[in-house]
Formats: sequence, C-alpha cells, structure tokens
Amino acid sequence: MATILVLDDVFDAVTLLKRILEKKGHQVLCFTEEEEAISHVRKNRVDLVILDIKLKKIDGVEVLAEMRKADPGIRAIMLTGYPTLESAREALRHGAMEYCVKPIDKDELEEKVEQVLAREAIP
Repeated sequence: MATILVLDDVFDAVTLLKRILEKKGHQVLCFTEEEEAISHVRKNRVDLVILDIKLKKIDGVEVLAEMRKADPGIRAIMLTGYPTLESAREALRHGAMEYCVKPIDKDELEEKVEQVLAREAIP
C-alpha cells in the first residue's frame, strides 16, 4: 500500500493513527518532533503526510511548507483539535488536500486517506 508519515506532538495520537492505518496495510512512519519529520521527507519519499496543525515548536502548516520545499508534490492531510475556518483555509492554501478534526473518527480518516492517495500528487 502506501508509505504514510504521521506527525503529532502527542505520542498517543501518533500511536492511534499508526494502528488505524497499519490495519489498512499501510507502512506508517511516526514522528513527534517537527525537525525529524521534515528531515525524513528531505531524505526519503513518502506517499502521504498527516500533520497536526498545533505542534510544539513549529505549526503544522509551516512544517507542510518545509516538506513541500523538499517534495513539491507531497500529499497531505492536516489534523486539528481546534477547528476554525481560518486554519482550514491556511492548511489548504499551503497544499493540504484534506482536513480532519480531532478526536479522529476512524472511518472518516480511512476514507480521506483513501481519497487523497487516489489523487495525483500536487504539481
């Protein structure tokens, strides 16, 4: 299936996403540190990144912008526990293809991952 990078500053959230996505046959790379996740994308190809918007040091939208410098076609889904219209717009403006609200609904996540992976990468 796909190689998916998950970045969230909450270890339990990363673990939950890993379990959900691995059951669907995906290889899941988990990160809780922004710099490590960005470095991984600079050195390795991933099919999809799932990023929390609220992180410890850099917000997820900035992380996505850095990842897109390394791989302009990277596909992304943004997560947030604090949904606002502005955060959704900003995530989409920076190349996120979908947006999920925490707590994560398993079925919604699986559906959005499938939809994003079926799309062409952003040019």
